[in-house]
Amino acid sequence: MLCHPVGGVEINEILIALLSEVGFESFSENEDGTLKAYIQFDTYTPDLEERLQSKEFSFVLNSFEIQEIADQNWNALWESQYDPVHIDGICLVRAPFHTIVSDVAYDIVIMPKMSFGTAHHETTKMMIQYLLRTEVSGKSLLDMGSGTAVLAILARMKGANQVTAIDNDEWAYNNALENVNANNFGDIEVFLGDSGLLHSKHFDVILANINRNILLNDIPVYTSCLNKNGILIMSGFYSEDLPLIEAKAVLTGLKLVSSLEKNNWVAACFSFMEQQSQLLNDNHE
Repeated sequence: MLCHPVGGVEINEILIALLSEVGFESFSENEDGTLKAYIQFDTYTPDLEERLQSKEFSFVLNSFEIQEIADQNWNALWESQYDPVHIDGICLVRAPFHTIVSDVAYDIVIMPKMSFGTAHHETTKMMIQYLLRTEVSGKSLLDMGSGTAVLAILARMKGANQVTAIDNDEWAYNNALENVNANNFGDIEVFLGDSGLLHSKHFDVILANINRNILLNDIPVYTSCLNKNGILIMSGFYSEDLPLIEAKAVLTGLKLVSSLEKNNWVAACFSFMEQQSQLLNDNHE
């Protein structure tokens, strides 16, 4: 959706917050002040469109335009614009058509399609940075809202021996299957679904890079699936949302261990309150 806000940076921030509340998942601001907001096709209902036209949004939104983005256009677009991403000097996320780099510890091949998780977005970069600094060898790990499964793949490269990737988008699910096989980690379990699949499952490390609303709803589920000495790392929300995320985590018995911030996006690591986490290393491997 292309939004035409009333005007001003603060108005855009308010509009983003309101759109997040009704199901929009990601945003990008154009130089002319317009705002692009993205939502799953099935989530955009006539009732939602009517709500966007109501007084609730009228003070921040002049008008908006709707465009359905066809899946088949993404591959050509990504191939023309997609650049490899280097993270902390030891991890490279690239497409198959990029030149192989031999001097990195972790060389991850991602097919550049529609799925979120190519490491270009700040949240994915921060999640990768956390994972690079986290000891996962021999541990079980969940990549929730996995997108391309880039985090699940990196976890296997680092020695995690039971890795599960879950996404509720069928396109992302199929792309994740393609990527785990392209990186020779076909033993990564990839599922199409949401937190409803987590009943009775337990993990040492849970990664969830989704959005604020889903995280707030699912934090109790993640906590119930976390092993005693486990950690939960989350991203997909803004710095002003961290107090809400932390408060919900505290209610489930978790404490904030640390956080990262890039361009107002945040990633945060949590462990159980009684646990003095030994899992995060200060130095890169």
